[in-house]
Amino acid sequence: MTTIPLFHVLILSSLLFVIGFIGVVARKNTLFILMSLEVMLNAVGVAFIGAGSVWQQADGQVMFILILTLAAAEVAAGLALLIRMQKRYHSLDIDLLNRMKG
Repeated sequence: MTTIPLFHVLILSSLLFVIGFIGVVARKNTLFILMSLEVMLNAVGVAFIGAGSVWQQADGQVMFILILTLAAAEVAAGLALLIRMQKRYHSLDIDLLNRMKG
């Protein structure tokens, strides 16, 4: 059984991270920004899994579980904020956050 080289895993992870970063920078819709952040977190998780697989250590899988936990918390808080923003402003445009007073 052959394994995938670490270089290929890191290339895939880098491509996913760049796609997510472009989505964060280029989009104005808050929902798409949150989805792009999820892609970036998954890219980091793929890198950890690949490195752990090459080095025959379970540390990469443990880190990926922590990343998934962080992503779940981010989604819960982010979607709650998005629902509140949609009810108040009837839009998910990130530029409307400048008008929020707290």
